[in-house]
Amino acid sequence: MTGGGTFKSADTRGANLVIYFYPKDSTPGCTREGQDFRDNYSKFRRNKTLVVGVSRDSIASHEKFKAKQDFPFELLSDADETLCRLFDVIREKNMYGRKVLGIERSTFLIDAAGKLHREWRKVKVDGHVDEVLEAIRELNRGSH
Repeated sequence: MTGGGTFKSADTRGANLVIYFYPKDSTPGCTREGQDFRDNYSKFRRNKTLVVGVSRDSIASHEKFKAKQDFPFELLSDADETLCRLFDVIREKNMYGRKVLGIERSTFLIDAAGKLHREWRKVKVDGHVDEVLEAIRELNRGSH
């Protein structure tokens, strides 16, 4: 997975998976969101959950962003939008008066059995990671 490898869902076997889609590396909101996941990463690990970020940026861009922010999780490059379309996160947005297609900030929680447990669309960064952690705790309580 690191440095251009391929991510396979089998890599997550036995763990929950949080996939968060974000618009662009090194932009203010995306940086804050990644930092929130980073700062709480030990809580995700304690709750047997892997975190993966996804955007359309290149692997080289991801590697720089990840190194600069010291992210302990993988960032996946989805330049051809395969994963984005699978999760239906491409939306029309207004950028400086022009309509463009871009990633709508979204997060998905997939349980250890590979089943989609929860999704968040049109995510606001503030407080989002806490909400995801709470959903994971509820999921783990329900699976005992």
